[in-house]
Amino acid sequence: MLNTISQIKILLLLVLSSCLFISCMQKGYIKTSNGQFVQNGKPYYYIGANYWYGGLLGNSEAGKIRLQKELDFLAGNAVNNLRVMVGVEGSGEINGVQRVKPALQTRQGTFDTSRLNGLDYLLTEMSKRNMKAVLFLSNNWEWSGGFLQYLNWNGLIADSVLQRKLSWDENRDYVSRFYSCEPCMDAYKKQLELVINRSNSYNGKKYVNDETIMSWEIANEPRPMRPTAIDDYKNWITEVAATIKQLDKNHLVTTGTEGDIGTETMEVYKQVHADKNIDYATIHIWPKNWAWFKGEDVQKDYDSVVIKTKNYINKHVAIAKEINKPLVIEEFGLPRDNQQFTLQSPVVFRNSYFKEIFTIWQQSVQTNGPIAGCNFWAFGGTARPRAGQVFWKEGDDYMGDPPMEEQGLNTVFDTDADTWKMIRSFTQILKN
Repeated sequence: MLNTISQIKILLLLVLSSCLFISCMQKGYIKTSNGQFVQNGKPYYYIGANYWYGGLLGNSEAGKIRLQKELDFLAGNAVNNLRVMVGVEGSGEINGVQRVKPALQTRQGTFDTSRLNGLDYLLTEMSKRNMKAVLFLSNNWEWSGGFLQYLNWNGLIADSVLQRKLSWDENRDYVSRFYSCEPCMDAYKKQLELVINRSNSYNGKKYVNDETIMSWEIANEPRPMRPTAIDDYKNWITEVAATIKQLDKNHLVTTGTEGDIGTETMEVYKQVHADKNIDYATIHIWPKNWAWFKGEDVQKDYDSVVIKTKNYINKHVAIAKEINKPLVIEEFGLPRDNQQFTLQSPVVFRNSYFKEIFTIWQQSVQTNGPIAGCNFWAFGGTARPRAGQVFWKEGDDYMGDPPMEEQGLNTVFDTDADTWKMIRSFTQILKN
């Protein structure tokens, strides 16, 4: 018979083994299998948030404190997948707005790698909370530099033109040139390689070996912008996806597209996501930006908005099934009621809209369907709009709305109690 000391040792070993097993089961790269995400051989579904500025917060001590508080809040609501911007290209006014800062690529080919310490810190803290990150590598839109900045660096947009507000047609004309600008695409690739080959300054872990990262996203909402650029756009997506896979065998790759509204046609959408190096499909849904309701009052057109949303999701689900890949609804948002920006303004229709989308996701979970994840736009945490001020100014806290949008318009704050109660009613099923 074992003596008491031996029994205690065995018990401690069993407890330790159990803890290690549980820890191991909580870790692991996200993979795809038969049209689904899997982690450690089990389906992986999630409700997540857009937290694009998360990698910027860790660059200051005050930001670190805010970051820890906000990650704890998200984890407490079982929101465990965050879509985050990797870095900013360039500085100063662009397309009539002040872009976010600080810059990772200060000039073409010149990088301030210390600015990635904030992303290092975010990933380290997310790992402690068993969260996953989707990291987008550049931007179709101006607020972080993105494609317009690469075009400017290579002489295709003059400084004076870059800084003023462009018309929509001008913006389309300029951005569409990115996909045929070899030095622009080379500069993008250098930033991509810098980031993917990085080692975390806090934990020493190479990014390619970090299980906190779920996927690399080629860009935020990359669009051909003009039909004449479609072939170059498709070629670029193919080349970038292949490059990422050569550098990183562990993580997933996706496009970051909005769907056929961003790719011009469903056929183009299907083609770019059918590529062997693209692991899953994405869509974004923006009823206000797409004029699915008129003016500032969503109430009058709300039923129509819901119908259009369901139709938009369904036609992309059909493509996901055809190419046998998961689908993520990785951006969707609705303004606060009557387009108000204060924390006290109601969000009745936004909550109803979120519930519609989460219900579609829940049905996919229950039927092993292709809709694997939802990242709502966007988490603003403890940031607060400034009274009497509509747009972002230097020194303001970053929140869900980028600088060119009304601050507080589409942001979900930590004080939106009814929204979080509704979100918890869906994330709860992931615990069962």
